[in-house]
Amino acid sequence: MTDFVGAKLALFLGPDLVVIERDDIPHIAFPGHLDFPGGGREGGETAERCALRETWEELGLTLAESDLIWRQSYLGQAGQALFFVARKPAGLIAQIRFGNEGLGWRLMSPEAYLTHPRGIPNFRDQLGAYLSGTRG
Repeated sequence: MTDFVGAKLALFLGPDLVVIERDDIPHIAFPGHLDFPGGGREGGETAERCALRETWEELGLTLAESDLIWRQSYLGQAGQALFFVARKPAGLIAQIRFGNEGLGWRLMSPEAYLTHPRGIPNFRDQLGAYLSGTRG
């Protein structure tokens, strides 16, 4: 897909997801909600590069495009976007270096995210689609 506004990454480290608590300021979408790494497209970057750049900026983790094991497009508030999934070993947790966006990060089971009142609805939907397709 070449026409998109941004990308998100559901990053599993071991069995859990890395979740970022969004800043609690009124001018952003879903203030104070639980988010995944990702954000807006810069220049002509691909959706994959966008998700990986944002993961580096927000968590200090360097992933490869080959780490992205699932993708799906969705219509977000700002337009068409891509949602990716990556699964990496829990050992990467020690390498997280939280950036300057958001209030903090945590690990959360995917089931907890799906039912959490501060989970972002579009991302709950995408995560649910991934999980239903991989857990027969």
